[in-house]
Amino acid sequence: MPSRRKIVFGAVGATALLAACTSNEPQNTAQVKTDTSDNPNAATGTKVVIGFSAPAADHGWIAAITNNAKAQAAAYGDVELKPVEAGADAAAQRAAISTLVAQKPTVIVMLPYDGKELDAAGLQAMRAGIPVVNLDRAFPSQGAYRLQIKGDNYGMGLAAGAYIGDQLKAKGISNPVIGEIPGIDSLELTQERSQGFKDALTRYGFKVANRRPAEFTADSGQAAATALLQALPKMDALWNHDDDQGIGVLAAIKQANRSEFFMVGGAGSKAAIDAITADNSVLKATVTYSPSMASSAISLARLIGQGKGMSDLVELQVPKEITLASETITKDNAAKYAKTGF
Repeated sequence: MPSRRKIVFGAVGATALLAACTSNEPQNTAQVKTDTSDNPNAATGTKVVIGFSAPAADHGWIAAITNNAKAQAAAYGDVELKPVEAGADAAAQRAAISTLVAQKPTVIVMLPYDGKELDAAGLQAMRAGIPVVNLDRAFPSQGAYRLQIKGDNYGMGLAAGAYIGDQLKAKGISNPVIGEIPGIDSLELTQERSQGFKDALTRYGFKVANRRPAEFTADSGQAAATALLQALPKMDALWNHDDDQGIGVLAAIKQANRSEFFMVGGAGSKAAIDAITADNSVLKATVTYSPSMASSAISLARLIGQGKGMSDLVELQVPKEITLASETITKDNAAKYAKTGF
C-alpha cells in the first residue's frame, strides 16, 4: 500500500535544509528553502493549521527542532503554526496535546517527551480526525500517527562503530579499549544507538570496555566522562552519543590531560563540526542526527493537510514512515556539513 511505504533520506533533509542553535543556547536563526520554480507543492494552497508540541527546549538539539519548525512554517504563506507549551514531563505534554486537540488544527506535529508515554495522546488526536506527524521519538501504536519521521538511531551506532573499527584496524590495534558515553539510558533511542554500536564493533571483533550514561547535557557529560576516564586509565577510542553532552565530555578529557585516544560524537552540532575542522582535540568525527527533520515534518504536515503527495514520488500520498540516514562527518567533509550544524 502506498501510504505504508518507508523512505530513507540523507540526514540533510527531505524537503529543506535548516540550521538553528549552537551548544545549549537557543537561538532564532534558521535557513529555509522553498523554491516554487521546480517544486509545485511549494506554491501557496489551502490554508493549513499545524499544531506543534515538543519537550521544553532545555537542550541544544531540542531547541533546534523547535526553531526549525517555526522557521519552516513561517516560510509558507498558507501555514499557521500553533505551538503549545509541552512542559517538562510526559504528563504535562499529554495535557497540552488535549488542549491542542480541542482547538481542532488541521494536522499536529508532535515530538513526544517519550513515545510510549505519549502514545495515547497520538491516538486521541487521530481518533478526533486530526492527522499526527510523529517526530523523532516513535509511538509504538501505528494508529497513533499518520506519518512518522525520525532519525536512524541504530544507524548512528552503526556509523560510529564502523568509523572507530576502520580507524583502529588501520592503526593495527587488535585488542582496543573502547569507551562509550550514551545519553539517557531509559530511552529507546539510546538503546538503539548502543545496539547499533555494539553490532558494528562485533564485525571487527571489538567490544565496549566501559560504558557510562549521561543525560544529554554538558554537566552530565562531564560527570560521565570523568568516571569513565578514571575507570579506563588507557583508552583507544570513545563514542559519545550526543554533541551537546560532548561539550562536558571534552572538558573532562582536557581536565584529565588525556589524549591517547580519539573520539566520535553524535548528532552533528556546530561546535562539534568546528572542533573537527580545527583538528585540535581528540574529537575526530561525529555521526549525524539532524534537527532538519523538524522542517521536513512541517513541510510534510502541510502536504498531508492539503491532501497532496510528494512531488518526486509516484504515489498520491505522503508515505507512512520516513527515516533519515546517519552520515559520518570528518575533517575531510566537515566544510560540506558546516551549515547543517545546530
